[in-house]
Order: sequence, then structure tokens, then C-alpha cells
Amino acid sequence: MIIKFTELKLENFKVHEDLKVKFGDLTKIFADNGKGKSTIPESICWLLYGTDTLGSKLDPTPITYEAEQTLVQLLLSVNNKAILLGRGLKKGKAAQYFINEVPSKAKDFNEMVEKLFDRNLFLSLFNPSYFPKLHWEKQREMILQYVPSPANKEVLKELLPTQSELLGNLLKKHSLEDIKKIHSSNKTNLDKKYIAAQSRTKTLKEQLDQLPKEVAPLDSLKAELSQIDKQVRELEKQYDHSADVNREYNIVSAEIQSLQDQIDISKHNWIPLKNEVIDECCKTCKRPLDEESIEAVKEDKEKRMEQYKANHNALLKKRLELREKLNEMEYIDNNELMEKIKKLNASGQPLREAVQKYSQFERLQKQVNEAEQEEKATLESLNESILILDTIKEYKAKEADLQAEKVQSLFTTLSVRLFKQNKGDGEQKPDFEIMMDDKPYSKLSLSESIRAGLELRDVLSTQSDIVTPTFVDNAESITKFKEPNGQLIICKVVAGQELKIEVDGE
Repeated sequence: MIIKFTELKLENFKVHEDLKVKFGDLTKIFADNGKGKSTIPESICWLLYGTDTLGSKLDPTPITYEAEQTLVQLLLSVNNKAILLGRGLKKGKAAQYFINEVPSKAKDFNEMVEKLFDRNLFLSLFNPSYFPKLHWEKQREMILQYVPSPANKEVLKELLPTQSELLGNLLKKHSLEDIKKIHSSNKTNLDKKYIAAQSRTKTLKEQLDQLPKEVAPLDSLKAELSQIDKQVRELEKQYDHSADVNREYNIVSAEIQSLQDQIDISKHNWIPLKNEVIDECCKTCKRPLDEESIEAVKEDKEKRMEQYKANHNALLKKRLELREKLNEMEYIDNNELMEKIKKLNASGQPLREAVQKYSQFERLQKQVNEAEQEEKATLESLNESILILDTIKEYKAKEADLQAEKVQSLFTTLSVRLFKQNKGDGEQKPDFEIMMDDKPYSKLSLSESIRAGLELRDVLSTQSDIVTPTFVDNAESITKFKEPNGQLIICKVVAGQELKIEVDGE
């Protein structure tokens, strides 16, 4: 896109009540300070964006005189297509917009200007001092907009083969930033996990060290203990048998005692029955009984006595049988047997403790081995994440170098810094600084800053493929510079000179 200015008309714009400027390939503006040299390029920026040449808000109304209307009109061509743009203010307040002399709304006017060219790009191309005043992030964005980042393959070639293979495989699944997030998170988690694993291993080893080192082989301990347990079981069988025998003996003894108690009660109850007197009167009505009734009472007593004797004799017989059975039985004294069992169990206790200690030793040894394996695996995983993060850091450094080389190749006298190393972690962080002869732009002289701005402007123009007029202020401070592509407008201070405009060839 080639943009050219043809003619500019100013009406009551700051110091200019009525000014017409025709532009050529080279337009020179001469005047003393305060005569309105810089106002001419300012009016163009105000027309397009309502700002001055540095993008700041601008009040175009006259200061030394009063006017009903302020108006700026610019006839320009875009790829040889003429466009007449106008912008004005009535009484310093009501804004007016014109496209090819047709009154337009602000929205339509602004949309048309935006379609023609980006605001920051146009101001950077028109005023070489504009770009260096932008925030470094915006400067960086504008330069890199036209310089593609190095491809992964380009950067991987610059790494060591092991690094290239490692990161190359990871990049097949995730972006570089995602890989960094994954392994940064892994490193944080694994740092804590590794510390915990070390602590666990140390604690288990300390517990293991407290156990006796010289312990008889487990098989030998178990064999010896098995023999003791076998003897104990045999003795316990004998004890159980004797207990069963004694239980039966005690049951019979208890039955005999129970029978004896019943016999004693029976003896005690016999005497009242035997001595029972036959009452010859009715117990209820007290009338004398007849002989038949008295005989019946006697027969009843005899029957009861016979039955009592039969029951008593049955008790005596059963007691005799149980005594004979008890005489045939033997009560076994198993106290000695119990003492033997206790002594055998006691003799096996040291062996049981030894087996328990050995088992504890084996369990702790196994836990130590597992803890060491976990610690080792955690460390390996941690080191892998650290290696990947270091490789990413190296990748970014190489990427920064390659990108810086691409950007630097655009310039002839300037050098541009795109990255700086972070002091905290050593990583390459985005940055942007313009340098000339190893001096930052902020330290350059006026003439040096003009030359630097022009070179930056030409790079942006070449990369964007947009050619615009260029305005150079304070041109008297620079004796020689490379003329930019496109129209050139220069302003020079000449003491005592009224405003004078020269067009190349006129």
C-alpha cells in the first residue's frame, strides 16, 4: 500500500487561520520557533485520530484569535485512489467529519480510517519519534508481527542431541508452555514428596538399627520352637484327658453327695410318719369315726409307710451303686502336668521373642527397601522434570537467539534486544530495547534518535509493505541521514524566518 499526501488545507487550526500546503516527494518547512512548523504534521494526525504526532490528545482551536470553526482537509491517495478527508469543530465543541466532502458520522469516519491503516503503525511510519515512545511491549509486538517465531525444528537443531530428542518427543503431545506447566507442577510436588521419602527412609533405618544384628536363622528358631510346641501339645492332650477323667469322678462324687443329702432327709422324715397317731374323730366335724373308717385310716398309714420304705431303699441302692462305680474310678492329680506345661511354654518364650524380632527385622528391612525404592523413583522423576525444565530454558534461550538474529537482520546500524535474563531463575524474559552503538535509545542525542527512528520506520514500512509520508522534525539538528521511502516532510528551525514551505521541484 502506497499512501501519498497531495494537499492539506487548514482553517483556524491553532496559529494557522488559512493555510494550504501542497506536498511533493520532498516538502521542506522552514520557520522560526512558534511559527507553526510542527502544527502542519500535527493537523494531519488530528484529522485522522484527534491526536498530535505522538498520539496525545490535541486541542486544535486557536489561542491568539477567535474563530467560529476549525477545519482540516487532506487530499491523499491510497494506491493512486484519491480520498478527501475532513474534520472540524464548530465553536470548539461540535465535531464534524467529511469523506469526499460528504458529511459523515464519527463512527463511519473512524471505521474508514481504520480500514486504511492501523493507528500505531501509521503514526510510527509518519513520525519516526512515535514508535520509541510506545511501551516496550507494544514496540516488541509491532516488530515481531512481521517476524515469525522460529519453528520447533529450527530451535531443536540448536540443542544437544539428547535435549533435542527429549523435548522433541514431548512437543508431539503438548505445547512448550503446557510442558513447562506440567513439569513445574511436578517439580513442586516431587520436591515435597522427595523430602518426605528421605525422612521416611531415615526413620525406618533408625528403627532397623535399634534391632539386634546377630539373630539366629529363622528356620533354626522355628524348628526349635516347633519341638517345644509339639511337646506342649502332647502334655496338653494328657492334661485334657486327665481333666475329663476328673470331671467324671467329680460328677459321680457330687451325685453320691446329693443322694446322701436325700437319704438324711428321708431318715429325718420317717420318725414323724412312724409315730403318727390314728385319730378316731373326724378332723372336720369332730364326730367319732366308725370302725370301718378307723380301719381305712390305718390302712392308709400302712400304705404310706410302705411307699416311704421303698423310696428310701431305692436311694440307698442307688448310693451303693454309685459308691461301687466311684471305687472303680481314679482321680488323677494333674498339677505336676500343668507345671511341666508352664515350664515348657516358658522355655519357648525367648524363642518366640527371637522369632518376633526376626520378623520385625524382616518387615522393617522390607519397608526400608521399599522406602529406598520410592525415594529413588521420586528422585529420578524429580530429576527428569528438572532436566525437562532446564531443557525448556535452553530451548527458549536458543529460540530467543534465533528470533533475535532474524530481527537483527532487518537493521543496519541499530541493534534490538528482544529478551533479557531473569535474575531470579535465569530464564529468558521478553523485553525490547533499541540500541545504537551500544547506547540505549533514551541516551541518544537528538540527531542519533532521528536516525534511529528513521531506520525503525523503514523496517516497519518494509515489513508491513506500507509506504507512507514521513515527517522529520528538528531536521536542522541532523546534517545527513538516509531518506525514507515515500514522501518526506522535514521541518527546520530558521531564526527570524516566517513560515516558508518548499516543494521539491518547485
